Parts: sequence; structure tokens; C-alpha cells
Amino acid sequence: MTNTTSFRILMVEDDKNLGFVVNDLLEMEGYSVYWAKDGEAGLKAFGDFQPHLSLLDIMLPKMDGYTLGNEIKKKDAQTPIIFLTARGMETDRVKGFQAGADDYITKPFSNQEFLLRVKAVLGRCYANNQLAESKNEYKIGRFIFDPTNLVLLLDGKEKHLTQKETDVLKLFCQNENETVKRELILSTVWGATDYFTGRSLDVFISKLRKYLKEDERISIENVHSVGFRMRVHK
Repeated sequence: MTNTTSFRILMVEDDKNLGFVVNDLLEMEGYSVYWAKDGEAGLKAFGDFQPHLSLLDIMLPKMDGYTLGNEIKKKDAQTPIIFLTARGMETDRVKGFQAGADDYITKPFSNQEFLLRVKAVLGRCYANNQLAESKNEYKIGRFIFDPTNLVLLLDGKEKHLTQKETDVLKLFCQNENETVKRELILSTVWGATDYFTGRSLDVFISKLRKYLKEDERISIENVHSVGFRMRVHK
């Protein structure tokens, strides 16, 4: 279980099956969850529960998710919102971001990606708050990676990273030997998935490969048309 017990998450979802799955996922990660099943109940719960993050379906009874998102932002413009919906058209996504969304997750989704995106939004919005989850260091082969101080250490020699280099490498460390989707890295680190940020990501991957090449057991692999995998051979 991660150190997330202080984060309160409001979920507004009328699909009982999905609601139970998402509720269990979040609680297993240590979050405190309040589940409302319609828009009006969700708005009331926002005031009562005072969540750090709101997860909103769009097709809700009594008040749709877009309207609910707008009402939440009127009450507290700083509280992040993630829309969780089967509506994946670009016009729907644009409308969601116009309603104040910090992210937009289309159903169906993988559990891993969902939890990472929740963590990413909370991390961005509460980066300077003591509630934000942090890990002091990661061991990558012969390297020690300290994301808090943006440092990669090998045999006593320090390599200072930029914030974005650190954020990308941290995502790989959290998913060592697993594929991380390109879109997930872009939305988490850059907050956008357009062509130009995609080109920037390629440059950052090249830099990280260069930094890590002194340990031949470490490789950052391209997973064609999907993303990247940082493999650490034992």
C-alpha cells in the first residue's frame, strides 16, 4: 500500500459494477473514497467530504458530469477533477477540459494506467503539500536515483537532472520492466499529447539512455506504437 491515506477522493459514478471496481482499486492504494451515484448527490458530497480530487462520470442522473464539474469549480477552483467516461470523442474531451478537467480517462482503461494518472494529478496539484506521496530514492542497477533532489548517482558521481528528466525517469522506476504508454508519459509530465511534446519526449528518452549507458544491464526499449519500457537485467 502506498502512502496515500490522507488523500480523500470523491467518485461520482452511477454504474454499480464499475463503481465497485474503482472504489476497491482506490481503497487498496490507501485512498479515502466517498462514492456518490448521481450528480446532485455528488455536489452535496463535495461540500461535505471536501475531497482532494473528484472523479466524475459524464452521463449521470439528475446532473451531468460537465455541469457538476462546473459547479465544483465554482465552489473550489483549485480542486482537481478527472472525468471518467466512455465518451472518447475529441469534442467530448474538449468540453471536459473546458469544464475544468485536469485529466480525462476513457473507459475501458487498465487499472495500472488509471492509478498512475490519479497519482500524477494529485502529485501535480499537491506537489508542495505534505500530503503528496514521495519516495526518497530508487535503485536502478548500479545507479541511485534521488527524484527529490533531481540527482542520478553512480559510484559517487552525481548527474543533476532537469525536472522533466526526473519526472520521466520516476515513471519508469515506478513501472520497472513494464511498458509505459507514450500518451501516459506525455499527459503526466507535459500535460499534453500533441506532436511537439511527442518530439520533446523522444529527446528526453535519448538523454536518459545516454545517462544510464554506463550500466549495460539497463535499457530503455521502444515498444512499437505503444510506448517505452525500462528494463533492468539482474
